Amino acid sequence: MIYLITGGERSGKSSYAQKLALQLSNEPIYVATARKWDADFQTRIDRHQSDRDERWVNIEKEKFLSEIDFSNKIALVDCVTLWLTNFFVDTENDVTESLTQVQLEFEKMIAQENVTLIVVTNEIGMGVHAPTHIGRKFTELQGWMNQYLAKKADEVVLMVSGIPVKIKG
Repeated sequence: MIYLITGGERSGKSSYAQKLALQLSNEPIYVATARKWDADFQTRIDRHQSDRDERWVNIEKEKFLSEIDFSNKIALVDCVTLWLTNFFVDTENDVTESLTQVQLEFEKMIAQENVTLIVVTNEIGMGVHAPTHIGRKFTELQGWMNQYLAKKADEVVLMVSGIPVKIKG
């Protein structure tokens, strides 16, 4: 089962996804894809970690999520945007290569036995037009990945101002 939780920044995606994971399991896995870029990002990571209690199995993994054993488990991946960023930066902003690598990783993840994934992503293309060429390339990458994930997902929820709106499933 694949759940895709999407929406804008601070729309309530992560808290909704965490509540869903705890409804499905008493010991869900939380996969954090963030790279610690600077002190501000560390503060954001610390805030997210403080939102989770001892029921969670926390795993920090920047890129190769398929190395995690998801078999017969409930896992929350937070988030695709940061995961994509890691590939985008490491491929020197190659959209095609980044998309290929992330999709391959995702295919390996869902090929595991009895996997339930709750995947959080951002709708970055719904906001202000990116002012830089690199920003526009990343927005395209994010949009294509979101379309791919939505096709794979059994259920898709769009978060709008903290309100979940089911758009698939």
